[in-house]
Amino acid sequence: MGVKPRPNPVHILSLGGGVQSTTIALMASVGEITPLPTLAVFADTGSESEATYRHLSDLSGKLAFPLQILQVGNLAADSVQLRPSRVPGQFFVNSLIPAFFKNGTKRMMQNRRCTSNYKIRPIRKAVRPYFASGVVQWIGISTDEAQRMKDSDVGYIVNRYPLIELGMSRTDCKQWLVDHGHNVPPKSSCVFCPFHNDAFWQSMKDEQPAEFQRAVQYERELQQAHSRAHGTERMPYLHDSFQPLDKVTFSPVHRPDGFGNECSGHCGV
Repeated sequence: MGVKPRPNPVHILSLGGGVQSTTIALMASVGEITPLPTLAVFADTGSESEATYRHLSDLSGKLAFPLQILQVGNLAADSVQLRPSRVPGQFFVNSLIPAFFKNGTKRMMQNRRCTSNYKIRPIRKAVRPYFASGVVQWIGISTDEAQRMKDSDVGYIVNRYPLIELGMSRTDCKQWLVDHGHNVPPKSSCVFCPFHNDAFWQSMKDEQPAEFQRAVQYERELQQAHSRAHGTERMPYLHDSFQPLDKVTFSPVHRPDGFGNECSGHCGV
């Protein structure tokens, strides 16, 4: 089922910058996953945590293959930009992130185009020189997130899930990193991603207050842009309580984050 690999494809690692994809990159570098990738590609939204950027800088020197970092724009800036509509004097704001909003009594999320525009497309552009031979794209989904796996939707790319092949969970990945003397990286995601659960938001608020304020300020700018373009209906929020992020009392009860709904496997890994 799905796209079949070509006889001599090029292997590319889609590096999310988090625990799972970092583990794959380091395992491949010491020969525990083969063949050696031609390169790893990190698609940068411009909105990751500073800890993730520091981790990528450190990681690049430990790999046995090149790490290419691509950025096609800045998601934070692009998603609050007022754009002129076809009606003179009116504007709209692109729905790029899966922000929460109310439609009458229904609780909904905006259409998400951040992953496709800022992750998938840049990676496909990076592998364009290898179209003729075909590409096997390694993706860092682990056994505890196996529901996120899916076949490639283009004929020149075959998706491969090395951690699934090895039966490794996210916890197994953390243990492998510790056992081999590596630091465990932070979860890779945009600072303001609405998929964060309460435990993550509370941790950010307590331990990375500057980044929490980045998320708070981003939400304000997003709402201001939405209000100017669309009025106050369907106002976007980063938290499903529909309160400003800095006013939310985060629940101590653990609940899953929303990355299980992110089926491309490019975020949170």
